Amino acid sequence: MFLRILICLFVVVPSMFWTSSPARAETELLVSAAASLTESFKEIGKLFAAKNPGVKVNFNFAATGPLLQQIAQGAPVDLFASADQESMDKAEKGGFTLPGSRVDFVGNSLVLITPVNLPVITGLGDLKSGRVQKIAMGNPDSVPVGRYTKAALERQGLWETLAPKCVMGISVKQALEYVMRGEVEAGFVFASDAVAAKERIRVATEIPTVTPIVYPVAVVAASRHQAEALAFVRFLQSKEAQTILAKYGFKKP
Repeated sequence: MFLRILICLFVVVPSMFWTSSPARAETELLVSAAASLTESFKEIGKLFAAKNPGVKVNFNFAATGPLLQQIAQGAPVDLFASADQESMDKAEKGGFTLPGSRVDFVGNSLVLITPVNLPVITGLGDLKSGRVQKIAMGNPDSVPVGRYTKAALERQGLWETLAPKCVMGISVKQALEYVMRGEVEAGFVFASDAVAAKERIRVATEIPTVTPIVYPVAVVAASRHQAEALAFVRFLQSKEAQTILAKYGFKKP
């Protein structure tokens, strides 16, 4: 009798613990994206995750230059979204992106903004006035919006005059913050950043740029989740994602 009970235990007990399949591990994508994509990408990331169960999207937002440096130094990034073509060109030449994964997915424009209570500035010419002491912009050495701004001012013949007034930010978001807090009389940001802060700033005018502002995205070559990363790239081109980007002030690439 004892032997029969023992045999039953060996047959029944394993079935209680081992018949169910193990839970599937969640895949976490890390997307390093230009600071100007913060609001739109957070919304897109939630929608992508909802449509792809088992995939979670995490973001690292900063100026494009530092993001590229992080990737070059081995940061465990799956996707790189740049605010300019120059930075993505460097990423490709350095072998940091997956060949064939690069896509231009959205465009933007450059605008001159002021605090809401400063209506006297209506265009670039007003920046030469003595009433304008400080102008915020991204650092041209590391921030794409800074490079677009400097090139635009050089074409207008204003860079040498206005450069001494410029307060350099480490990202477009910092330049925006300077204007929102009223620490400067004017600033240059992307149109999408102005939309995100429309209650606290005023857009004086749109500034023509020397080259079109187009954002590329690419899968990082060292990514351990390339299939999921490529799926995110495709999703950025979908009607749903493009609608979200348009809501935040972006344009068709």
